[in-house]
Amino acid sequence: MSAQLETSQQLSDLLKQHRKATDEQGVVDVATRKRRLQTAIDVLVDHQQALCAAMDADFGGRHQGFSLMNDILGSLGSLKHARDNLEQWLGSEQRQVFSPYDQMGSQAWVQYKPKGTVGIIGTWNAPIFTLFSPLASALSAGNRAVLKPSEVAPETARVLAKAIAECFDPMDVAVITGGVEMGQAFAGMPFDHLVFTGSTEVGKKIMRAAADNLVPVTLELGGKSPVIISETADIAEAARRLAIAKGMNGGQLCISPDLIYLPVAARDEFLQAFCATYSALYPTIENNPDFTAVINDQHLARVVGYVAQAQEEGAEVIYCPDVPMPTTGRKRPLSIVINPALLADIMQEEIFGPALVLLTYSDIKHVVQEINSGGRPLALYYFGQDEAEQNYVLDHTLSGGVTLNDALMHAAMEDAPFGGVGASGMGHYHGRDGFLQFSHARTVFRGAPVDPRGEWGMLPPFSEHFTAAMASQVTR
Repeated sequence: MSAQLETSQQLSDLLKQHRKATDEQGVVDVATRKRRLQTAIDVLVDHQQALCAAMDADFGGRHQGFSLMNDILGSLGSLKHARDNLEQWLGSEQRQVFSPYDQMGSQAWVQYKPKGTVGIIGTWNAPIFTLFSPLASALSAGNRAVLKPSEVAPETARVLAKAIAECFDPMDVAVITGGVEMGQAFAGMPFDHLVFTGSTEVGKKIMRAAADNLVPVTLELGGKSPVIISETADIAEAARRLAIAKGMNGGQLCISPDLIYLPVAARDEFLQAFCATYSALYPTIENNPDFTAVINDQHLARVVGYVAQAQEEGAEVIYCPDVPMPTTGRKRPLSIVINPALLADIMQEEIFGPALVLLTYSDIKHVVQEINSGGRPLALYYFGQDEAEQNYVLDHTLSGGVTLNDALMHAAMEDAPFGGVGASGMGHYHGRDGFLQFSHARTVFRGAPVDPRGEWGMLPPFSEHFTAAMASQVTR
């Protein structure tokens, strides 16, 4: 249906066309929003095999079933939830008019208007989901959109751009591909809202670029998502669920557990149970099609370097499964780094790969203090049966989201906001919260049939009693 965008000038021209069409169109009706959402659904359904093959090629080994579950079905969940609940989100909301105008016929309401065009920059670890899940919120709010896939997953970007160009009118949704320079140019365009998923450091650059055009941003970043395992937890079950979570996508998820805080006495029981589960899930690594490879050599070297540094500084490292270290490819067993130095890189940087830090503790209040001393994480996990302790953790920490007695699950909630806070991002999407995020809430006030201010002595020239009358209203 359209040509693919290849240059920043083409993108600039398209945004001008979008702005003109948005101003001329006026109300974006339910049928138009549903049509756009359904087209996005059709893209994923019709091109699922090609997209999964592209993700496998980009990773150098990623199971088709996992790509279907994580990227295709995850995206479809967001799109279908928006499509099926859209009518409930639309319409104006009546608001209370201030006294005495509420008794004189004045009315007020809030309209939720499309902002215009939303730019969405995806990331490589979930290259379809990080584009289409926020797209569901943008389209439900009545916006147009331009997608920028990650250059780190070039085959996925190529296949997706072709599919979008075939199925979408570019006046609804378009894709532009390219490397880092194109990403920088994209962030500097005059969108009406910009979404970025990626690292905190790049997020800062995106925000600076967007500021030149005063573009509001939604940043879904990362952070060292911590796990607190209580003395009251079922240690074996906590270990089992965390092993499942850490194996997802080879640890390359923005909400993957990075740090596990564990009571000193539970160390051996946890490690035994964790490694048993992880080794049962992935008994081999090198040629195991179920295990996701690290995305590229640069990221592999980064993760390996974190582990090596911690080990050189005296930390104990356990490999799971305990198999010979592969010499080719980018698949590696999970490295469990036990009690590394506080200033080690693996304690300071988001891991985003097959490595995990285990920290033993004796006082949970010290754990909370240590978590609070760093950046706000995107996710926080607590395992335990002590409600008072659970509430203490919830009340004294701040994170993007929380899962209790499991991991990753809060992000799958379509009827609840997903997003970060502080260093882990700002803004959110999913469901009606995403609809509101990408809408402009506009207050409308309708004046009363009669304006009594002159009769009340509230207009110049002010009488001698005006100041006293105003002062009488100043109350506690």
